Amino acid sequence: MRITPFQSLACPLDGTPLHCSGAVWRCASGHSFDIASQGYTHLLPVQNKRSRDPGDSKEMIAARRRFLTIGFYQPIAAAVSRAVLANVPADATISCLDAGCGEGYYLGQLAAAVGDTQTLALLGLDISKWAVLSAAKQDKRVNWVVGSNANLPVLPGTLDRVLCMFGFPVYAEFARVLKPGGLLLQVDAGPDHLRELREIIYPNLKPERPVDQQVPPGFSRLPTETVRFSIELTRPEQITDLLTMTPHLYRASAEGRAQAAALTALALSVDVRLTGFERSH
Repeated sequence: MRITPFQSLACPLDGTPLHCSGAVWRCASGHSFDIASQGYTHLLPVQNKRSRDPGDSKEMIAARRRFLTIGFYQPIAAAVSRAVLANVPADATISCLDAGCGEGYYLGQLAAAVGDTQTLALLGLDISKWAVLSAAKQDKRVNWVVGSNANLPVLPGTLDRVLCMFGFPVYAEFARVLKPGGLLLQVDAGPDHLRELREIIYPNLKPERPVDQQVPPGFSRLPTETVRFSIELTRPEQITDLLTMTPHLYRASAEGRAQAAALTALALSVDVRLTGFERSH
């Protein structure tokens, strides 16, 4: 097993190749981007920010790290790792981007699952600097970048795999950076995901939106895998962390949040869909 940082980065200002020299990435046009002392690079130009501090907050990231480190979502990580590594030769080198990597849990699980003779070149990208900072502190083998899925700082046709975990897919960008035959693996919540929590915090559950069956341009659809299992939260702080790391914290009413805060234990259904798309040749 060999984990290396993915190197085929593009300048976010003009799309030309970036080259690393010491603690700086530079392009031929003279744009330069410092590698922070914590080990990540900020490649999100200020003009592409929609707010001063976009993405998940420091509190959301800390809650997600605590929750995921316990292993509650490990079956999801295992399914994603199997899909990434399926049919990969024993001595192969493959490159993988986690687009919306959060605090790095799923790339860490993938790195642990890779075979002894395989090499993974890994890139984690998130629009939240707090997410990337947290991830960079945990694993120095990965190239961690603050950036946007809407304008990936990646050279065209350089990735074998792209992960989009509960995130915001930008299919045109994913198609651009994937090699022909490369895979996009997308994880989304299913209709019963965290249903028990949602029934507590919302007066009424909204009807499920129909699944979009359209295949994005440049891709062909692969079979969808359903990952379903149950988890038991046995401490109030685990329930608080789960609520804090999801959008439900901000969507719930004050009454709903108060009801969740009063809980001391909660049994939950986890229900997600793992959909694969192959980049057309």
